Parts: sequence; structure tokens; C-alpha cells
Amino acid sequence: MTKELFRDDGYLKQCDASIVAQTENKVALNQTVFYPMGGGQPGDTGTLVRENGESVMVLDTIKDRDSGQIWHILEAGIELDENESLSAKINWERRHKIMRLHSCMHMLCAIIPVPVTGGSIRDEGTARLDFDLPEPLDKAALDAQLNELTHADHPMMLSWITDDELKSQPDLVRTMSVQPPMGSGRVRLVKFDQVDLQPCGGTHVANSNEIGAVTIQSIKKKGRLNRRITVALA
Repeated sequence: MTKELFRDDGYLKQCDASIVAQTENKVALNQTVFYPMGGGQPGDTGTLVRENGESVMVLDTIKDRDSGQIWHILEAGIELDENESLSAKINWERRHKIMRLHSCMHMLCAIIPVPVTGGSIRDEGTARLDFDLPEPLDKAALDAQLNELTHADHPMMLSWITDDELKSQPDLVRTMSVQPPMGSGRVRLVKFDQVDLQPCGGTHVANSNEIGAVTIQSIKKKGRLNRRITVALA
């Protein structure tokens, strides 16, 4: 199984790796810095640099739901050698934007303490969360609260608990539609000091002030009990 280097350090931009499996236009590596699509966060893009200097584009990264294998999606017609050694490099500018947006969604969860029914992050610099919330919200007030957090000094810290420990603390899980990664025996907790604590497998910035200025683009009613809040990086 691929070693997931991004779980412990979201700032790793590249790593040495070797091919352990290949099928059609997909390759699996022994270790990777590429985050696979999941939990509302898109998969990483980037390049695989061969020993001869040739760069192969990685168009997307996914994880097989059954096997748990991480696949790097390549351009059609690309064939690499079995066990070939190479360097895996993510598109850092895109990843960092996603990290800022994902962390911003944690800030939004802290401001609106109700269950989350869905969410996603988009390449163009926006993200949204759906909340189980029948009442309308004050857009200007929410915008001000959010920016106060994204400019403040709240360090991010990672820790791990067991699957059983998480089951005994169900209030830690905020998302109703997406469950945290479980099954390996331990679950990663993401904490922004004095703001938010929840299980999450995605990549995040080291401090809330790295998110920077954001804008509440819209608040829309989606069904009888749902409010969809869309946020953009300023």
C-alpha cells in the first residue's frame, strides 16, 4: 500500500518514489505526496519526473474505495517501466490554495456549530459547506467573523486517536455526509488552537492566519433545513 506522506506533512512538495503497479493510464507508487480526491477535497495534480528528465503529467489523484490503493491518473498513452524510480511533484500553487480553503471551512464550522450535510472545494478558489440550519444567516456578520479568524493566530496541530476512541466521542464528527477515514486502527484529528477540533484526512495550513482574506460569496437555502455557504479567497 502507498505510504501517504501528505498525512503528516501537507507542505511536502515532492518525494522520490517507485512504481509498484500500473493499469491503463494509472500508476501507483510506493509513497506519494499527492492527495487523492476525498472528503470534499479534490485530488492533486502535478508531474512525475523520470530519471532521464522527462516529465509526465498527473491529471488527478484518486483512491480505490475497495483496495485503498492510491492511483495517479496520467495522460492517455503514457507507459512507464515496472519498478521505475522517479520524483513525484505536486502542483504546489494549486495545492496551497486548496489547503487555505479547506482550513477556512474548519473556521466556518467553528462559527456555525451545527451538523454539516455536505461540502466541496473547487479549483477556481471557492469552497462551500451545507449546514443543517433552517434559520437564515446575516451575511455581513458572518463575513466579519470569518475574516477575524482567518487573520488571527491559531496554530494547526495534528494528533491521532484510535477508531474506538472516536466511536466513543461521536460529537467530534461534524459531517453527516462524509465520515472520517477509519479502518486502519487510528484516526487523525486536526486542531486549530482555541477554534476547532475534528477528525479530517485533508491537507491544511499551519496557522489560520495563512488563510488570509476571504469573502462570503453567497448563502442559499437548499431544501427545508439546509443552508449552503460559499466562500472565496479574496
